[in-house]
Amino acid sequence: MPRHRGRIAALKMLFEEDLAHPELEGLIERGLAEVRRGDRPFVTNLVKGTLERRAEIDQAIESAAIGWKVSRMPTVDRNILRLATFELGWEPEVPLSVIIDEAVELAETYSTPEGKRFINGVLATLARRLRPEEAGS
Repeated sequence: MPRHRGRIAALKMLFEEDLAHPELEGLIERGLAEVRRGDRPFVTNLVKGTLERRAEIDQAIESAAIGWKVSRMPTVDRNILRLATFELGWEPEVPLSVIIDEAVELAETYSTPEGKRFINGVLATLARRLRPEEAGS
């Protein structure tokens, strides 16, 4: 469960960064204020890793979300997708099923039913491309 809370914290920071473009260190410092000390490296890695690779992540998402531009997606949906895509591509020790389950759970809490289905579908496509051995492709 701590990892789930960490992903919530990371999502909130990515959402804020997407909307307000604050200075990164200040964003992380504020965001980590409510995160348990032991979870802070995990959350920091998620946020920094996602932001450092955002262009590549967005390109992957757009290639999987036929007919959608990342810039036109609801802010929460695109940041759930960015977070999960970062884990799919750059965190191989996290099982595929955990990444997709966590993203869908975040969507259940923060998005709409349509957003949840959309996120699940995009991540299923990305999983087949980025982790074919786990996705059964």
